[in-house]
Amino acid sequence: MKNVLRGAAFALLTALVAPAVQAQTPAPMLTATALAVGDAAPMFKAKDAAGHEMDLKQMLRKGPVVLYFYRGQWCPFCNKQLSQLQDSLQQLTAKGAQVVVISPETQENIGKTVTKTKASFPIVHDQDFAIMKAYHTAFTVQPDVVSKYKGFGVDLLAANGADAAVLPVPATYIIGKDGKIKYAHFNPDYRQRVSVKEVAAAL
Repeated sequence: MKNVLRGAAFALLTALVAPAVQAQTPAPMLTATALAVGDAAPMFKAKDAAGHEMDLKQMLRKGPVVLYFYRGQWCPFCNKQLSQLQDSLQQLTAKGAQVVVISPETQENIGKTVTKTKASFPIVHDQDFAIMKAYHTAFTVQPDVVSKYKGFGVDLLAANGADAAVLPVPATYIIGKDGKIKYAHFNPDYRQRVSVKEVAAAL
């Protein structure tokens, strides 16, 4: 019964939120051509929601890093993807990979994401969208779409604790020990997410 109710809730939220973001596309002023396989991965230092230092350069000395971007705890597609990632996390860690997840949402909302998805991997609040911009995933949500979100109870500015309505393309990158991108999934269609199985196969 719980699974049925959970599925019904997911379907309802999807029906409410999806129409509001149907027309979103990356904004030229904040994003460029997606980073490609063979490109040098931008290095970054940040703290995850638990206060742990995430230094990409240092992490790569231990093994490859899988970098995920997600939009927020209000997004049913993100919650589904992160739940599946948590359920299948061992497929990645068994190959020596480390997982880091990047989001524009506030620490408080990251906490809600963890509660919903049972995530045990580090999640970083991307202050000022710096990492998102470096990886060319950031785009500005158009004002009419922002208004539609509000009509569905999602205030993007409050959700991200920011003055600009910016979200990431929900991209996934594998960064090799050499600091270069080994695999890239970049699709502006927020509904299209890569499976853990495909990421594991690329490691």
